[in-house]
Amino acid sequence: MTPSPAHTPLPPIATLRRQLQDNTRAAPHEALVSECLARSQDRAAEHVFTLPLAAQALAAARAADAAHQAGAPLPLLAGLPVTIKDLFDVAGVPTWAGAALRRDASTPPATEDALAVTRLRGAGAALLGKTAMSEFAFSGVGVNPHFGTPRNGADAAVARIPGGSSSGAAVSVALGLAVAGLGSDTGGSIRIPAALNGLVGFKPTQSRVPLQGAFPLAPSLDTVGAITRCVADALLVDGILAGAALAVAARPLSGMRLALPQTLVMDQLEAPVARAFEKALSCLSRAGAQIVPLALPQLAEVGAINSPGGLSPIEAYAIHREAFHQHPERFDPRVAARVALGATVSAADYIRLLEGRRRWVTRTEQALQGFDALVCPTVPLQAPPIQPLLHDDAAFFQTNGLLLRNTFAINFLDGCAFSLPCQGAGELPVGLMLAAPRGHDAVLAAVALATEAALSEAGLGLAATWPGR
Repeated sequence: MTPSPAHTPLPPIATLRRQLQDNTRAAPHEALVSECLARSQDRAAEHVFTLPLAAQALAAARAADAAHQAGAPLPLLAGLPVTIKDLFDVAGVPTWAGAALRRDASTPPATEDALAVTRLRGAGAALLGKTAMSEFAFSGVGVNPHFGTPRNGADAAVARIPGGSSSGAAVSVALGLAVAGLGSDTGGSIRIPAALNGLVGFKPTQSRVPLQGAFPLAPSLDTVGAITRCVADALLVDGILAGAALAVAARPLSGMRLALPQTLVMDQLEAPVARAFEKALSCLSRAGAQIVPLALPQLAEVGAINSPGGLSPIEAYAIHREAFHQHPERFDPRVAARVALGATVSAADYIRLLEGRRRWVTRTEQALQGFDALVCPTVPLQAPPIQPLLHDDAAFFQTNGLLLRNTFAINFLDGCAFSLPCQGAGELPVGLMLAAPRGHDAVLAAVALATEAALSEAGLGLAATWPGR
């Protein structure tokens, strides 16, 4: 099957900045943002946005044009379109978090921007709008029965799931409406939609970007990051969100040691995912990387340690307890079913879970010493069609579990991770995940840059889907 992208994504940020600065039009930034706003009304972009911010975006673009005309230096994202997942506060508009429960007059407008939004504004970003998401960020599929589900941006022929929970963030970048989509990642919510849409998703170490002004799902796991077109863009945006860029020392793949876990993460791979991943590993090996099989049995322990209930359901129930009991009918039933898992967990069990996680993290970090990164498929499947999952709970929860399986292990580790596209030409997107323990973001970034370059040289990944990077 040959996917048919609805639009060509925008060029990488550095390329786009040069194009705009060399443009002889009077207002190139305003023209770019106006074009993106116009295309956001296309059918392909249906359900991507929950709240447009057209006036704010155009104002930022005009400010960039004025500064350019005056010869002033431009900030890193000056006049470039960026989208905001609708769990981040934006001053003057409500934060709905994908929930019908919050989409009424009882949810007041935010009084100030989330810190991540403040930093994007400070970098000159033109905030195009707030984007769709799974209700309360509690699903890797991206289906939302209240606001509608944006269709995957990598295939215009078949309506496929976007992945979640940062569904609209990914699709906005895939459709060429934005250079970056601000998202969050609690169990894979940046990396899953990035993988399914053929994009780059970066989940930094949790403490790297403050959560201030972001509606929580599970504070022990919630992480702020972005979905972009390439690794360089991911690092640029991460530096803005974190308040300081990572000190990345460029390295060749030659000599890098990549751990290939033999437990859990390679199970139940769809045939196209297995083929694409094997081609990617061969490419990395030819470039000199050492792919080292590693048993890593700790991965099989996550389910038992993360019980009863699980961190996300326990902490989500604590957040939503009052509304959950007063208005259960207003929740997405599938989200309600997961929140309910936390309702009967005792404080003693929760504390035991946290202590079990702490010991597991220590053992897993020790097992990964001596490796530059862990490598595995981001998710074991390609994006399935939306329609069969809308009314079949069994199929939905099976898909959701598979989508979250590999990515959640890295959140449980409090690690950092990239998802990179690795499919071949004419193939639906497949994600390759590179991950490392907490605090190893800069080392991991060097691995991601080298991996992306090797895949591109081999005609895999983004270069295969959208030539002309």
